[in-house]
Amino acid sequence: MSFSGKYQMETHENFESFMEAVGLPDELIQEGKDIKSISEIEETGDHFKVTVTTGTRILTNSFTIGQETELESPTGERVNSVVTREGNKLTAFLNGIEYVTELTDANTLVNTMTLPGISYKRTSKRM
Repeated sequence: MSFSGKYQMETHENFESFMEAVGLPDELIQEGKDIKSISEIEETGDHFKVTVTTGTRILTNSFTIGQETELESPTGERVNSVVTREGNKLTAFLNGIEYVTELTDANTLVNTMTLPGISYKRTSKRM
């Protein structure tokens, strides 16, 4: 299955408590909690470009599977990481946070961010 496409967030769980745990300022948490973010993924072989638009904030990361690259975290930090792929699942670690993006079916994208003791899960549908 190809990740390529545009996805709109349908639901999310533990947004506020997770973002507090990673140090996102309260005003950004309040601003972002009700916004339906849009994720656009371009997949070309092992190269990916992922753009997430949340209100006026746009986060773009480009990477090649298995190669170290600089990625931007939700808090705006730039961190070196390696993205791996196993089937329909992409995984990366940034500053102690595990990021997993999974295509659970042809139209459903699930993003999970995990710190010890707390996870944030966002489910998006293909547009």
